[in-house]
Amino acid sequence: MTTSRAMEFLSEHHRAVLVTRSGESQLQTSPVVASVDEDGRVVISTRATTQKAKNLSKDPRATLCVFTNNFFGPWMQIDGIAQLVSLPDAMESLITLYRSVAGEHPDWEEFKAAMHHEKRVLLRISVDRTGPS
Repeated sequence: MTTSRAMEFLSEHHRAVLVTRSGESQLQTSPVVASVDEDGRVVISTRATTQKAKNLSKDPRATLCVFTNNFFGPWMQIDGIAQLVSLPDAMESLITLYRSVAGEHPDWEEFKAAMHHEKRVLLRISVDRTGPS
């Protein structure tokens, strides 16, 4: 699978499982909602206090398995390096992510307040490898 095809798939299908590393040989999985940013990176919103954010701050390698809403059927894997972007730098990207997945929010000021209250961060994953081929 080409990177462009993987990003096209991800822009249409947002359900995924993120795999991070929590130790030498320990893997940790998290169901997430993901999308693609304007630079072709995977973007995910999470709280700074989550295990996945803590894991990625120590070891930025990430794997994402993306699938359709039906679960069975087409799917793809993305491997890459994650970057954590904190507030306030993450706010515009969090808004763009929300719009790409759910459309317009009824109250953007409420959304922004919630992002601060929840200590949200943006995970940006560069795409190093995709599959299956």
